[in-house]
Amino acid sequence: MTKTTLEHCTVEREGHVTIVTINRPDAMNSLHYAADIELSGVWDDFESDPDQWIGILTGAGDKAFSAGNDVKAHAASGTRRVMPRSGFGGFSTRFDISKPVIAAVNGFAVGGGFELALASDIVIADEARAWFAFTEPRFGLAPLAGGAQYLPRFIGMQRAMGILLTGRRVPAQEGYDLGFVTAVAPEGKTLEVAREWAEMMMQSAPASLRATKQTVRRTMFDGEFVKSFPIDMPEVEAMRNSPDYLEGVLAFAEKRPPVWSGG
Repeated sequence: MTKTTLEHCTVEREGHVTIVTINRPDAMNSLHYAADIELSGVWDDFESDPDQWIGILTGAGDKAFSAGNDVKAHAASGTRRVMPRSGFGGFSTRFDISKPVIAAVNGFAVGGGFELALASDIVIADEARAWFAFTEPRFGLAPLAGGAQYLPRFIGMQRAMGILLTGRRVPAQEGYDLGFVTAVAPEGKTLEVAREWAEMMMQSAPASLRATKQTVRRTMFDGEFVKSFPIDMPEVEAMRNSPDYLEGVLAFAEKRPPVWSGG
Protein backbone atom coordinates (compact mmCIF):
# COMPACT_ATOMS: atom_id res chain seq x y z
CA MET A 1 0.00 0.00 0.00
CA THR A 2 1.18 3.52 -0.77
CA LYS A 3 -0.27 6.72 0.68
CA THR A 4 0.17 10.26 -0.58
CA THR A 5 -0.95 13.22 1.51
CA LEU A 6 -1.85 16.33 -0.46
CA GLU A 7 -3.15 19.65 0.84
CA HIS A 8 -6.86 18.81 0.71
CA CYS A 9 -6.98 15.03 0.31
CA THR A 10 -5.09 11.79 0.75
CA VAL A 11 -4.62 9.12 -1.90
CA GLU A 12 -4.02 5.47 -0.96
CA ARG A 13 -3.30 2.72 -3.44
CA GLU A 14 -4.17 -0.75 -2.16
CA GLY A 15 -3.31 -3.14 -4.95
CA HIS A 16 -5.62 -2.20 -7.82
CA VAL A 17 -7.84 0.07 -5.67
CA THR A 18 -7.31 3.81 -5.25
CA ILE A 19 -8.92 5.33 -2.14
CA VAL A 20 -9.35 9.10 -2.30
CA THR A 21 -10.18 10.72 1.04
CA ILE A 22 -11.30 14.33 1.23
CA ASN A 23 -9.16 15.51 4.13
CA ARG A 24 -10.71 18.70 5.47
CA PRO A 25 -12.51 17.38 8.58
CA ASP A 26 -12.32 20.73 10.40
CA ALA A 27 -14.41 22.18 7.56
CA MET A 28 -16.64 19.09 7.39
CA ASN A 29 -14.83 18.15 4.17
CA SER A 30 -16.34 21.11 2.35
CA LEU A 31 -14.49 22.18 -0.78
CA HIS A 32 -13.42 25.37 -2.53
CA TYR A 33 -11.86 25.96 -5.95
CA ALA A 34 -8.31 25.05 -4.92
CA ALA A 35 -9.55 21.73 -3.52
CA ASP A 36 -11.56 21.10 -6.70
CA ILE A 37 -8.42 21.55 -8.78
CA GLU A 38 -6.35 19.27 -6.56
CA LEU A 39 -8.97 16.52 -6.66
CA SER A 40 -9.39 16.89 -10.41
CA GLY A 41 -5.70 16.11 -10.78
CA VAL A 42 -6.06 13.09 -8.52
CA TRP A 43 -8.84 11.69 -10.72
CA ASP A 44 -6.76 12.38 -13.83
CA ASP A 45 -3.94 10.31 -12.33
CA PHE A 46 -6.35 7.51 -11.39
CA GLU A 47 -7.80 7.32 -14.88
CA SER A 48 -4.38 7.28 -16.56
CA ASP A 49 -2.83 4.61 -14.29
CA PRO A 50 -3.36 1.18 -15.91
CA ASP A 51 -2.60 -0.54 -12.60
CA GLN A 52 -5.57 1.12 -10.85
CA TRP A 53 -8.91 -0.51 -11.62
CA ILE A 54 -11.39 0.71 -8.97
CA GLY A 55 -11.73 4.06 -7.20
CA ILE A 56 -13.25 4.72 -3.78
CA LEU A 57 -14.14 8.24 -2.62
CA THR A 58 -14.76 8.99 1.06
CA GLY A 59 -14.35 11.74 3.66
CA ALA A 60 -12.05 12.09 6.64
CA GLY A 61 -13.53 11.73 10.13
CA ASP A 62 -16.83 10.20 11.16
CA LYS A 63 -19.22 13.12 10.68
CA ALA A 64 -19.10 14.27 7.08
CA PHE A 65 -18.57 12.72 3.68
CA SER A 66 -18.62 16.28 2.38
CA ALA A 67 -20.58 19.35 3.45
CA GLY A 68 -20.39 20.61 -0.13
CA ASN A 69 -19.34 24.13 -0.99
CA ASP A 70 -17.04 25.83 1.53
CA VAL A 71 -19.53 28.62 2.23
CA LYS A 72 -17.14 30.59 4.42
CA ALA A 73 -14.50 30.65 1.68
CA HIS A 74 -17.20 31.62 -0.82
CA ALA A 75 -18.38 34.48 1.38
CA ALA A 76 -14.82 35.69 1.92
CA SER A 77 -14.18 35.77 -1.83
CA GLY A 78 -17.15 38.06 -2.46
CA THR A 79 -17.49 36.57 -5.97
CA ARG A 80 -19.22 33.76 -7.80
CA ARG A 81 -18.22 30.21 -6.93
CA VAL A 82 -15.99 29.02 -9.77
CA MET A 83 -15.55 25.34 -10.63
CA PRO A 84 -13.30 23.48 -13.04
CA ARG A 85 -14.82 21.77 -16.07
CA SER A 86 -14.64 18.51 -14.10
CA GLY A 87 -17.13 19.94 -11.61
CA PHE A 88 -17.39 19.95 -7.86
CA GLY A 89 -14.54 18.06 -6.27
CA GLY A 90 -13.03 17.70 -9.73
CA PHE A 91 -15.49 14.88 -10.32
CA SER A 92 -19.20 15.73 -10.33
CA THR A 93 -19.50 16.76 -13.99
CA ARG A 94 -16.80 14.72 -15.69
CA PHE A 95 -17.68 11.89 -18.01
CA ASP A 96 -14.19 10.76 -18.97
CA ILE A 97 -13.46 8.34 -16.11
CA SER A 98 -13.93 4.88 -17.57
CA LYS A 99 -13.20 2.98 -14.34
CA PRO A 100 -15.82 2.26 -11.64
CA VAL A 101 -15.89 4.66 -8.68
CA ILE A 102 -17.53 3.86 -5.34
CA ALA A 103 -18.71 6.61 -2.99
CA ALA A 104 -18.22 5.46 0.62
CA VAL A 105 -20.56 7.95 2.29
CA ASN A 106 -19.38 7.80 5.89
CA GLY A 107 -21.31 10.85 7.11
CA PHE A 108 -23.61 13.55 5.81
CA ALA A 109 -23.42 14.46 2.11
CA VAL A 110 -24.78 17.93 1.52
CA GLY A 111 -24.94 19.96 -1.68
CA GLY A 112 -21.79 19.23 -3.64
CA GLY A 113 -21.15 16.25 -1.38
CA PHE A 114 -24.47 14.77 -2.49
CA GLU A 115 -23.51 15.52 -6.10
CA LEU A 116 -20.23 13.63 -5.66
CA ALA A 117 -22.20 10.59 -4.51
CA LEU A 118 -24.64 10.83 -7.42
CA ALA A 119 -21.76 11.11 -9.90
CA SER A 120 -20.28 7.85 -8.58
CA ASP A 121 -21.22 4.43 -9.91
CA ILE A 122 -21.94 2.75 -6.58
CA VAL A 123 -22.99 4.47 -3.34
CA ILE A 124 -22.40 2.81 0.05
CA ALA A 125 -23.99 4.78 2.89
CA ASP A 126 -23.49 4.47 6.66
CA GLU A 127 -26.81 3.43 8.17
CA ALA A 128 -26.46 5.74 11.19
CA ARG A 129 -24.22 8.61 10.09
CA ALA A 130 -25.04 9.18 6.43
CA TRP A 131 -27.78 11.48 5.22
CA PHE A 132 -28.20 13.50 2.05
CA ALA A 133 -29.56 16.99 1.34
CA PHE A 134 -29.48 19.80 -1.17
CA THR A 135 -29.44 22.97 0.91
CA GLU A 136 -28.19 25.35 -1.80
CA PRO A 137 -31.48 27.32 -2.17
CA ARG A 138 -31.23 28.21 1.53
CA PHE A 139 -27.98 30.02 0.67
CA GLY A 140 -29.20 31.76 -2.48
CA LEU A 141 -27.60 29.07 -4.66
CA ALA A 142 -28.80 26.07 -6.67
CA PRO A 143 -27.52 22.47 -7.05
CA LEU A 144 -26.22 22.91 -10.58
CA ALA A 145 -23.07 20.75 -10.41
CA GLY A 146 -25.09 17.56 -10.86
CA GLY A 147 -27.89 17.59 -8.30
CA ALA A 148 -30.61 19.08 -10.49
CA GLN A 149 -29.47 16.89 -13.38
CA TYR A 150 -28.72 13.48 -11.83
CA LEU A 151 -31.37 13.12 -9.14
CA PRO A 152 -34.55 13.42 -11.29
CA ARG A 153 -33.08 10.92 -13.75
CA PHE A 154 -32.33 8.44 -10.97
CA ILE A 155 -35.51 8.61 -8.87
CA GLY A 156 -38.11 10.48 -10.96
CA MET A 157 -38.98 14.15 -11.11
CA GLN A 158 -41.61 14.41 -8.38
CA ARG A 159 -39.59 12.60 -5.72
CA ALA A 160 -36.47 14.52 -6.74
CA MET A 161 -38.31 17.85 -6.51
CA GLY A 162 -39.34 16.96 -2.97
CA ILE A 163 -35.65 16.83 -2.10
CA LEU A 164 -34.29 19.60 -4.33
CA LEU A 165 -36.84 22.27 -3.41
CA THR A 166 -37.01 21.70 0.35
CA GLY A 167 -33.45 21.01 1.49
CA ARG A 168 -34.78 18.19 3.65
CA ARG A 169 -32.53 15.44 4.98
CA VAL A 170 -32.76 12.02 3.34
CA PRO A 171 -31.45 9.23 5.62
CA ALA A 172 -29.35 6.41 4.18
CA GLN A 173 -32.19 3.87 4.28
CA GLU A 174 -34.56 6.21 2.44
CA GLY A 175 -31.85 6.82 -0.15
CA TYR A 176 -31.65 3.05 -0.63
CA ASP A 177 -35.44 2.79 -0.92
CA LEU A 178 -35.51 5.65 -3.45
CA GLY A 179 -32.75 3.99 -5.45
CA PHE A 180 -29.75 6.34 -5.39
CA VAL A 181 -27.97 4.36 -2.62
CA THR A 182 -26.62 0.96 -3.65
CA ALA A 183 -26.14 -0.53 -0.19
CA VAL A 184 -26.44 0.53 3.46
CA ALA A 185 -23.44 -0.30 5.64
CA PRO A 186 -23.39 -0.90 9.41
CA GLU A 187 -22.33 2.11 11.44
CA GLY A 188 -18.63 2.82 11.05
CA LYS A 189 -18.16 0.11 8.40
CA THR A 190 -18.74 2.12 5.23
CA LEU A 191 -15.20 1.98 3.88
CA GLU A 192 -14.95 -1.70 4.82
CA VAL A 193 -18.10 -2.48 2.84
CA ALA A 194 -16.85 -0.35 -0.08
CA ARG A 195 -13.68 -2.44 -0.14
CA GLU A 196 -15.83 -5.58 -0.25
CA TRP A 197 -17.70 -4.26 -3.29
CA ALA A 198 -14.37 -3.39 -4.91
CA GLU A 199 -13.18 -6.95 -4.30
CA MET A 200 -16.33 -8.33 -5.93
CA MET A 201 -15.77 -6.17 -8.98
CA MET A 202 -12.10 -7.16 -9.26
CA GLN A 203 -13.17 -10.74 -9.88
CA SER A 204 -14.10 -9.47 -13.34
CA ALA A 205 -11.76 -8.34 -16.11
CA PRO A 206 -10.89 -4.63 -15.82
CA ALA A 207 -11.63 -4.08 -19.51
CA SER A 208 -15.07 -5.65 -19.03
CA LEU A 209 -15.78 -3.35 -16.09
CA ARG A 210 -14.84 -0.30 -18.13
CA ALA A 211 -16.90 -1.42 -21.12
CA THR A 212 -19.92 -2.11 -18.93
CA LYS A 213 -19.67 1.19 -17.07
CA GLN A 214 -19.27 3.28 -20.20
CA THR A 215 -22.11 1.53 -22.01
CA VAL A 216 -24.47 2.18 -19.11
CA ARG A 217 -23.38 5.78 -18.63
CA ARG A 218 -23.55 6.65 -22.33
CA THR A 219 -27.05 5.22 -22.42
CA MET A 220 -28.14 7.06 -19.28
CA PHE A 221 -26.26 10.29 -19.98
CA ASP A 222 -26.65 11.14 -23.66
CA GLY A 223 -25.32 14.20 -25.41
CA GLU A 224 -28.23 16.39 -24.36
CA PHE A 225 -27.69 15.45 -20.72
CA VAL A 226 -24.01 16.33 -20.91
CA LYS A 227 -24.87 19.68 -22.48
CA SER A 228 -26.80 20.58 -19.31
CA PHE A 229 -23.45 21.22 -17.63
CA PRO A 230 -23.24 24.16 -17.22
CA ILE A 231 -26.75 25.54 -17.48
CA ASP A 232 -27.06 28.99 -19.07
CA MET A 233 -30.80 29.43 -18.64
CA PRO A 234 -32.03 32.98 -17.95
CA GLU A 235 -33.25 31.92 -14.50
CA VAL A 236 -29.77 30.74 -13.55
CA GLU A 237 -28.17 34.00 -14.70
CA ALA A 238 -30.85 35.92 -12.80
CA MET A 239 -30.00 33.97 -9.64
CA ARG A 240 -26.30 34.67 -10.05
CA ASN A 241 -26.93 38.39 -10.60
CA SER A 242 -29.35 38.65 -7.68
CA PRO A 243 -28.24 40.25 -4.39
CA ASP A 244 -29.59 37.10 -2.74
CA TYR A 245 -26.75 35.15 -4.41
CA LEU A 246 -24.24 36.54 -1.92
CA GLU A 247 -26.69 37.28 0.89
CA GLY A 248 -27.14 33.59 1.67
CA VAL A 249 -23.45 32.83 2.07
CA LEU A 250 -22.80 36.08 3.93
CA ALA A 251 -25.61 35.28 6.37
CA PHE A 252 -24.13 31.85 6.97
CA ALA A 253 -20.66 33.29 7.58
CA GLU A 254 -22.12 35.91 9.93
CA LYS A 255 -24.28 33.32 11.72
CA ARG A 256 -27.58 35.11 11.10
CA PRO A 257 -30.76 34.34 9.17
CA PRO A 258 -30.64 35.52 5.55
CA VAL A 259 -32.75 38.51 4.53
CA TRP A 260 -33.97 37.75 1.05
CA SER A 261 -34.70 40.61 -1.32
CA GLY A 262 -36.55 38.45 -3.80
CA GLY A 263 -34.67 40.16 -6.60
